[in-house]
Amino acid sequence: MRAGERAAHGAALFPVLTLNATGPTGVEPPVTPFDTTMNGPLMLTAHAYHGHAHTTPIGEVVLDYEGRFLRRKVITLTDDRRCLVDLPQTTSLDAGGVLVTDAGEVTVVAAPEPLLEVRGDGLVRLAWHIGNRHTPCQIEEDRLLIQRDHVLRDMLERLGAELAEVVEPFTPEGGAYGHGRTHGHDHSHSHGPDTHVHAHG
Repeated sequence: MRAGERAAHGAALFPVLTLNATGPTGVEPPVTPFDTTMNGPLMLTAHAYHGHAHTTPIGEVVLDYEGRFLRRKVITLTDDRRCLVDLPQTTSLDAGGVLVTDAGEVTVVAAPEPLLEVRGDGLVRLAWHIGNRHTPCQIEEDRLLIQRDHVLRDMLERLGAELAEVVEPFTPEGGAYGHGRTHGHDHSHSHGPDTHVHAHG
């Protein structure tokens, strides 16, 4: 093969080698804590979570309610650093809690998200009906906050609740026995008047 042909052959191979290294166009290759293809230092790794800080945090991460329920996931901090969360079990992260990384603690912040504000007379009764559907509920003195759901909205309107759509951080109540949140709710059943509110956080 002549020198010119070798050069052309090498140029033709270069895009193929590049594709094999980076994956198909538009698809990000899997990231590990040892990834050296990122700009800047290697990503942080968190193997533990605490409900409150023990020292000055090195950063913070803003996550919505669903995003705060995880076991193993790569998250992005507010300063664009990345962190591999690798916890022993699936955990519900509370706002104000911290992920313990190899470099220090990262504060968890609740992100604003679309919610339904519930007000009206008989707020305890309304909370009972919400909890009876295994729905996460943020309970305050003069209102309740739940995730938007057309079935629950219809039910609450029939019960006479005053409803408004808001965008706020969502920090619902934890389980009564400290078991964390449920994985969803079921609109098809109820448990009777002795049911406690299944509002989880």
